Amino acid sequence: MSIPSAGPSAGRWLTAARLIEIVRAQPGITRAAAAHDLGIRSGAATELLARMRRVELLDESPAPAQGRGRPTTVLHAHPAGPLIVAVELSLTGWRVATAAVDAVPRIEYAGASLSPRPGPVLAEISGVVDDICRREGDRVRAVSVSVAGAVRDDRLVQFTPLDWPDVDLTGLTADDSPTAPPVLVGNDATLAGLAEARTGSARGVGTALHLIIAVGLGGALVVDGVPVIGAHGGAGEYGHVPFGDPTQLCPCGAHGCWDLTVDGRALARHRGDPAPENPLRYTYELLETQRASADPAIQEAFDRVSGSLGRGIAGLVNIHDPDMVTLGGLAAALRAAAPEPFDTAYRGGLMSFRKHLPPDVVDGIHGDDGPLRGAALRGVDHITTVDAIAAWADRR
Repeated sequence: MSIPSAGPSAGRWLTAARLIEIVRAQPGITRAAAAHDLGIRSGAATELLARMRRVELLDESPAPAQGRGRPTTVLHAHPAGPLIVAVELSLTGWRVATAAVDAVPRIEYAGASLSPRPGPVLAEISGVVDDICRREGDRVRAVSVSVAGAVRDDRLVQFTPLDWPDVDLTGLTADDSPTAPPVLVGNDATLAGLAEARTGSARGVGTALHLIIAVGLGGALVVDGVPVIGAHGGAGEYGHVPFGDPTQLCPCGAHGCWDLTVDGRALARHRGDPAPENPLRYTYELLETQRASADPAIQEAFDRVSGSLGRGIAGLVNIHDPDMVTLGGLAAALRAAAPEPFDTAYRGGLMSFRKHLPPDVVDGIHGDDGPLRGAALRGVDHITTVDAIAAWADRR
């Protein structure tokens, strides 16, 4: 969350930071409702909004008419306010978006699928980011990156499907001056979990476990809206927990990874097919084939993969004790393809005291947009701390 971390000079912006948090969590909230949530009177809310409009943080517009009575206003990001640039690198391509303090990403550019050579890809993305920075000037306060690979200290250290080496992503802006916007790098599954916890299926849930599947499996444990990222940002690599066959070597370098039992590679192996060049596309095609033909051999492959997914989730529930589990990427589709084997494996893997009231396993609502939305949220968190708001107001 963005409210903590206030310095002595920023104290007067504490209520402003809380108001931005409320506006972000409740799109379209009225001024009266926001004042109620803040615990302040109408006059104080009017004064606060006037101050935030002067420094171009929030603005307000007339609310839609709802019968008789005095019209109210709804609060929203100021059209000239601070921005973040959100970048997403996934196996299906890359996207660049901007987001205001409402943390809603607005797509600026979408690129083709990534290639095995990171240099040209990153150069093209950097060009788009720099164009936005030149266009928006000092409104851009941070660049937040989501990447479908293992992250350590703002570096992409392992992108197994494309065999990218250790890549420094902090150079996505050409500006290396002390005032350049910082680059924040996060794992896609971690950021998707953040999005589901803040604005998705797990909104309001104290402890949520989010899992996504594409090529392999990743996830995040989110506690009170904050992902647990570990000592160096690399937590949540659940696909590399040894829930699989210990004789199988994973491309990550470990043996017996759960990854190898829950995606397109596992489906192909169960069907006796060659290892697919693109496991993600293979899975989608197989799902379409099964919907059209109801082939028993294909169904058996889905049963085995869905069972492995449910069994592994039970193990993570035993470890983390979440209130809810949310599924993104292919995870939701794989469960839907074989719900009974999933449920049997999930309940069978739970400790006895959990079986009578297991955490719900629900589909996430953000789908493929989860990582980009999470990147936007993380970036906006960074630029709406009390100190960051004070710095913005001073610059204006």
